[in-house]
Amino acid sequence: MELVTNSESETEALGARLAGKLKPGAVVAFTGDLGAGKTAFTRGLALGLGVTDRVTSPTFTIVNEYEGGRLPLFHFDMYRLGSADELFDIGWEDYLARGGVCAVEWSENVSDALDAGVIQVDIRRGGSDSQRMVSIEGVDL
Repeated sequence: MELVTNSESETEALGARLAGKLKPGAVVAFTGDLGAGKTAFTRGLALGLGVTDRVTSPTFTIVNEYEGGRLPLFHFDMYRLGSADELFDIGWEDYLARGGVCAVEWSENVSDALDAGVIQVDIRRGGSDSQRMVSIEGVDL
């Protein structure tokens, strides 16, 4: 499914829309350029799940955890990871077992650790500064 958003708030709204379709254990694997809107989309996921905490990029912490919504949200940033082995070292399987939603930025860095059935979200810059081209595979909205 190919979609276009024209503002950060539209990108967030798309994330909220996807959140309504997610079940415990869902993995949302993001790809896209730096600054394309992966964290904005994840903020929308959080809103759609009922998380009220401020959502920020986990670039330096690797994972941020958000509780209190319909499902917990585990927001990963794999930019600094060199391999899937490092993902398992930080407890990936434990996060999956907790029954929340795992939102994985820079998923291409750990693609060999992701099972079939993940929801793929690719976000690219569009024709204007605020426009984004969003491709979603693995779920119908």
